[in-house]
Amino acid sequence: MPHDELLIRIERAIERDPARALEEAVRLLAAGVPSYTWVGIYLLEGDELVLGPFVGKPSPHTRIPLGRGICGAAATAKETIVVDDVNADPRYLACSLETKSEIVVPILLHGDVLGEIDIDSDRAAAFGEADRALLERVAALLAPRVRRPKPKQVH
Repeated sequence: MPHDELLIRIERAIERDPARALEEAVRLLAAGVPSYTWVGIYLLEGDELVLGPFVGKPSPHTRIPLGRGICGAAATAKETIVVDDVNADPRYLACSLETKSEIVVPILLHGDVLGEIDIDSDRAAAFGEADRALLERVAALLAPRVRRPKPKQVH
């Protein structure tokens, strides 16, 4: 599916059901781009990224400390990271032997990292500028809908 059409579908799904925005975005991205073999969202809780909704095989990485792996690096740098060959990047935290490339896009609101979109592909160099533009736009659409953990008062 063309990326502009996919973005419109995601925008409509988010408007229709804001409470399920993250789940709908993940589902539509996975269904809309065949080369996206694993699509997930991690949410920042304290100093860790915690796996939220995803489509694909279960990941052994349900909690990732900031600064660890490509996901932790993207959150720390507050910028998109594209890895054309995960086997050549020492930061990669292996999830699947089939994974060849990865893109991680932070979800930012007012400069603060709330989480990130993480996508793997079984194709090397699967992510181009069109993917980056699409995913950064989706991250911007999701940012106001990410629920931040409320501070817990200690008595």
